[in-house]
Amino acid sequence: MSNHLKRLNAPDSWHIAKKTAKFISKTAPGPHNANAMPIAVWLRDHMDYARNMKEIKQILRQKDVIVNGRPCRDPKMGVGIFDIVSLPKINKYYRILRDKDGRHVSVEIDAEAAKTRLCKIKNKTTVAGGKVQLNMRDGSNLLADNTYKSGDSLVLSLEPENRFKIVGHFPFAAGNMAMIIGGKHSGKVARILEIIKVPGSVPNKIILQDETTGTKFDTISPYIYMVGTKTPAIAKWGHEQ
Repeated sequence: MSNHLKRLNAPDSWHIAKKTAKFISKTAPGPHNANAMPIAVWLRDHMDYARNMKEIKQILRQKDVIVNGRPCRDPKMGVGIFDIVSLPKINKYYRILRDKDGRHVSVEIDAEAAKTRLCKIKNKTTVAGGKVQLNMRDGSNLLADNTYKSGDSLVLSLEPENRFKIVGHFPFAAGNMAMIIGGKHSGKVARILEIIKVPGSVPNKIILQDETTGTKFDTISPYIYMVGTKTPAIAKWGHEQ
């Protein structure tokens, strides 16, 4: 199986030049999905921190790139929505978001903001001993009590001594604030007015209102990412593009 794909076939979300070379690195299986951007592409094509794969491997070998609190060593490891990428040796920290065109953008944050990350609960299961396991959108999971629900967002610590400890919670509920991460409203932050349950396998319909313009619009539940309760925690979790 090839470790590369043609640049012309790279996901639009990567937002890279398509004609500078024929091939580019594939994303390794792991966090997120195939649309996740390999850290090699992020370093070279997205951020200009490296010129070629040799430099990328040297940077990763020196443990200069920290993704969600852990050093990244695999050039093909994918990064995606709300991941925290830290380059502590040069005091640079970024949160990966989506813009209005559904493309990855890297928003610079400070070192304090890089100590936590936001993560969406995809679903939950009961494991041995009757414990509840929360399965997150990015593929990670953690044990918790049963107070959290699918669609909720958790604020997780990335500090080594408390990595993935839950330090905040934004429920998926009417009245709370959400960021849209897909579809024609991608990048917007709005308040949920109503969650309309749709029977069968079709995603639930979500009615929202833009707090700035008062405009109402709808999207589907997979595109919802909770970012606050009474007010959006925009200063911490991103901004509207």
